[in-house]
Amino acid sequence: MKYIIILGDGMADEPIPALGNKTPLQAANKPTIDLLAKKGRCGLLCTVPEGFQPGSEIAHLSLLGYDVESVFEGRGTLEAASMGITIKDDEMAMRCNLICIEDDKIKNHSAGHISTEEAHELIEYLNHELGNENVKFHTGISYRHLLIIKKANKHITCTPPHDVPGTPYKNVLVKPQEEDAQQTADLINELIIKSQELLKKHPIDLRRKAEGKDMANSIWPWSPGYRPKMGTLLDQYNFRNGIVISAVDLIKGIGIYAGLQSIDVEGATGLADTNYEGKTQAAINALKETDFVFLHIEASDEAGHEGNAELKKKTIEYLD
Repeated sequence: MKYIIILGDGMADEPIPALGNKTPLQAANKPTIDLLAKKGRCGLLCTVPEGFQPGSEIAHLSLLGYDVESVFEGRGTLEAASMGITIKDDEMAMRCNLICIEDDKIKNHSAGHISTEEAHELIEYLNHELGNENVKFHTGISYRHLLIIKKANKHITCTPPHDVPGTPYKNVLVKPQEEDAQQTADLINELIIKSQELLKKHPIDLRRKAEGKDMANSIWPWSPGYRPKMGTLLDQYNFRNGIVISAVDLIKGIGIYAGLQSIDVEGATGLADTNYEGKTQAAINALKETDFVFLHIEASDEAGHEGNAELKKKTIEYLD
């Protein structure tokens, strides 16, 4: 048997007045998806277990059959796997966004979807200025990066920046969940404040401001954890082999821990302009050689984070 999961990340939504009180899925012109639904079997799957905050890291682990409570250790550790970085026993990893703050409020979670080239220079700059034997930044893709801290306590409360646009950033700084985590929370908040002082003077941000673009004027670390202990899907389901296709480090990292081979597709961006045709062809080719393919499309999720219902509808139509 051959198996494929085609996941349109974030396509589900609420009825939206601008779309005639339809959801983006209802409003989209999607004859292929409609045909699959008509001729296939439909069902509901709860991907966020009770007690967990909804998010891609939780939902994808659940979707692939993992017991989230026993394996989840934060986004950072999963994304590190995609980046080829091994988390050591005395290290804690965190997703580290480059975000835009305006009037002391979080404007967006992505610094206006800053380019990877610009972000790389900014992260390297922060590493030079703020990094040391205990603190290390690693460049990812666009606004998504990695922060690794040695001898840190993961029992802290961090707010995902995409959940709180328009919120004063000081209201959602890191808080300890226990007394022993106070030092870790203080360190991360100090890094956030120092990054703001450094980034606002960097030539890249000054140029972006002059061009009317959102500045990448703060880091925002979140989703902390240690190295996870995960078995592979190949062992769990008796697959000989499997492939993951995604433009997102988080999904690639989950796939790598799950024992899947990650395939990169030229032009895959994780946004509405991603290379849909290229990713589709890569999935078709992979199915000829492997038992299992996980094809992940991020575009709808990003459109949702932007609050752009019309773009979200279009991403569904592009996938169709």
